[in-house]
Amino acid sequence: MRRIIMITGGQRSGKSQKAEQLALELSDRPVYVATARVWDEEFRQRVKLHQARRGPQWTNIEEEMHLSRHDLTGRVAVIDCITLWLTNFFFDEKQGDAAHIFELAKEEFNRFVSQDATFIFVSNEIGCGGVSPDAVQRHFTDLQGWMNQYVASQADEVILMVSGIEVKVKG
Repeated sequence: MRRIIMITGGQRSGKSQKAEQLALELSDRPVYVATARVWDEEFRQRVKLHQARRGPQWTNIEEEMHLSRHDLTGRVAVIDCITLWLTNFFFDEKQGDAAHIFELAKEEFNRFVSQDATFIFVSNEIGCGGVSPDAVQRHFTDLQGWMNQYVASQADEVILMVSGIEVKVKG
């Protein structure tokens, strides 16, 4: 049976660790779907820290955009994260057209979650601060907000992480 769980919050709020903990509670062989592009050396080090935290029981998949290429039927999967996944769409498509990118991402999301699996999506709440003076950042914030709303509407459960503390929002 398909199940969608969304874990959202600010940067360094404990989202990924909560997602990994939950996946290990649900499966002894979870899948980790990493959506990040490694942009620079500092980010490469962040990725290595995430990888070091996970043990050999994890199946790791690196997929920047086309999540639906992977058959996860019957599995529990952490998808980390929606924000970096959207960043890849944003930079590969026309950056100013957040509405178009949102439609592309929604279509891919829908194809992916049509499988009979448990999906644990990690995402960032980037729109909680002030409005950016930069137009590109405003477009991306819009895209992220729309996608978070969409994933949350499809989710069976939504968890907000605040300073390492879980706040149940839905489910």
